[in-house]
Amino acid sequence: MPTERPFLHDPDPGGTKPLGAVPPALFDLAVNRADAALRGLRPRHPETVLAAWHARTRFARRVPLAAVLAALAQKPSEEPSGLSGVSWHWAGGELGAWVAGRAPFP
Repeated sequence: MPTERPFLHDPDPGGTKPLGAVPPALFDLAVNRADAALRGLRPRHPETVLAAWHARTRFARRVPLAAVLAALAQKPSEEPSGLSGVSWHWAGGELGAWVAGRAPFP
C-alpha cells in the first residue's frame, strides 16, 4: 500500500460492521458495482483490486468484502441462453443469485 493514504480506510475483508443486516438492495448494488469494476479493469489479481475498491467506496464498506467475493465467484461465465449481448446481474441480497439482464441500479 502506498505511504500516502488515498483511501478513507485500509482495506478490510470483513468490511465495517453494520448495526443490522445488510439491506438486500445494498448488497445487490455492491456486488454489481464490484462486477462492473472488474469488467472494466480485468485485473490479474481481482481480490487486491476489490480490496482497494471496497476501502474507498463508502456504501460498499457496509457489505463484507468476503460476501461480495463469494457472490462474484458464482457468476456464470457464459452469456444467458438465447440472449446475445445480455449480461448478468446479482439480485436478491445475500441469498440471491445471478439473473439475466440489466441491474435495476446502475
